[in-house]
Amino acid sequence: MSDAASQTGPVLSADGKPLKRSLQRALRAQKLRALALIAPLLIFILVTFIAPIADMLFRSVENQIVSDTLPRTTRALQDWDHKAGQPPSEDVFAAFTYDLVAAAERKEHTRLGTRLNYEMTGISSLFRKTGRRVDDFGETYMDQFTQVDPALERPETWMTLMAAPDWQADYAAWDAARVAANKAGRDFDQPAPLFRLKAGVAEVLPETADAYAEFARLAQTENADNPADEEPWPPVFLALYRDLIHVGPGAIGRLDDASQAILAPAHDAVETFETVDLVDLYLDADEDWQNPQVWATIQAFAPAYTPGYFLSSVDLKQTPDGVAAQPEDQRIYVMLFQRTLFMSLVIMGSCVLLGYPIAYLLSNLPMRTSNVLLILVLLPFWTSLLVRTSAWKVLLQQQGVINDVLVWMGIVADDARLVMINNQFGTIVAMTHILLPFMILPLYSVMKTIPPSYVRAAKSLGATNWTAFWRVYFPQSVPGIGAGCILVFILAIGYYITPELVGGTTGTFISNRIAYHISSSLNWGLAAALGTILLAVVLILYWLYDRIVGIDNVSLG
Repeated sequence: MSDAASQTGPVLSADGKPLKRSLQRALRAQKLRALALIAPLLIFILVTFIAPIADMLFRSVENQIVSDTLPRTTRALQDWDHKAGQPPSEDVFAAFTYDLVAAAERKEHTRLGTRLNYEMTGISSLFRKTGRRVDDFGETYMDQFTQVDPALERPETWMTLMAAPDWQADYAAWDAARVAANKAGRDFDQPAPLFRLKAGVAEVLPETADAYAEFARLAQTENADNPADEEPWPPVFLALYRDLIHVGPGAIGRLDDASQAILAPAHDAVETFETVDLVDLYLDADEDWQNPQVWATIQAFAPAYTPGYFLSSVDLKQTPDGVAAQPEDQRIYVMLFQRTLFMSLVIMGSCVLLGYPIAYLLSNLPMRTSNVLLILVLLPFWTSLLVRTSAWKVLLQQQGVINDVLVWMGIVADDARLVMINNQFGTIVAMTHILLPFMILPLYSVMKTIPPSYVRAAKSLGATNWTAFWRVYFPQSVPGIGAGCILVFILAIGYYITPELVGGTTGTFISNRIAYHISSSLNWGLAAALGTILLAVVLILYWLYDRIVGIDNVSLG
């Protein structure tokens, strides 16, 4: 026995390997096969459901356009106090000039103006008008610099002053390879080496180096040009003046001989230059640039992420001084959310009241008769939603069929026809008709599973028809009611076409406003925030329903 016990080891499989390891390997392979089978469905759900929701959540707080388009301006505005009631200093205007001329070159200044216009009306036109003129800011200094040294007008002079020698060598090699490929008839898709500054020039001429590097890189990326063939923007000369007026001769001496030869005459002459107030150039473009609120708005929305869209969704707004209420005539979103929830509940209740008797009738009629009637219930699914909604417009309008019948019967006077369209009544009637099958089908499927013998047994024990129905039949149909209510309510709260066509000004839903911001105003951030709030409301109501009724009691039969 002791010898047998000493030879006892792990249990082996048929191939001589430990059984435990073999079982783990087999289980892992089985899980991988199962995952491979459901992978297409998971990918489909991820692409069509999870990814759009994640994108919506991101867009509702994303605000990177301000900091990405005006990086110098946002940094310069960090120490500016808008409460002083004065526009920022000329340094801020200079930083804004470099940002705006680059944004105008990329055609991004109008997008930025549109974004900021959501927060302060009028900024969009400011950016459009100034974007057309900012390219000329600095022409006065450009003319004076070229009078001192005509070479400053030539692109190759700026290459000597700003471009790194190794970049010039790399670019020359790239250009030679491109020319050779074109001569040989070969495709050449290698990107050009991006412009690099000469070492040390940014320390001596910080604004000029920054502005010129932006110009050179945009010439490459936006226009596919060689910076060595392009004359710099006039704002680059503005930057050169601002640098030279503050730099001493000793700093210029730290540059190479070629750069010193270019800059020394200009540095000696800048003290005699005719100066131009940069602020006055902006005021000539538009006097609103002296309004501190314009700059305070840029400062307030400089962060990459903002709660501004969510605040606007609940009739608030982010201001430089904090959160404030929207003007009274612009407070519409809370009212729209309340209207959407109220009307969705009314539509759901109408579908329950109308759908329950129909489902009860269908489930208790003979099979042949109930099948024929069930086709009538399903018939709306085979008819275009647009056609059904348009039919209600014909029926409900003041010169429509229903009003004509009421006038013919003498119930309504011809000059007092009922207004049943372009209001909440029209939306409720049309959507109840459209969503009624979604209530009837779950009810019908549940009612078909209720044995008729239960009601007969209750009656045989002395219960009245009402008592047998209310105490025996109805509780068993509650799961169908729950399923129908969830279907109808969730479909109603996000409906768009029907409220748009028959709702008018008092019967539209929040979904119509979301569609407006997506397709017309292009305020996708606000549309995403409204959609996120709507999703949160649905999830909260779903949670409450689960707590009160219990989602386990919902059944589709």
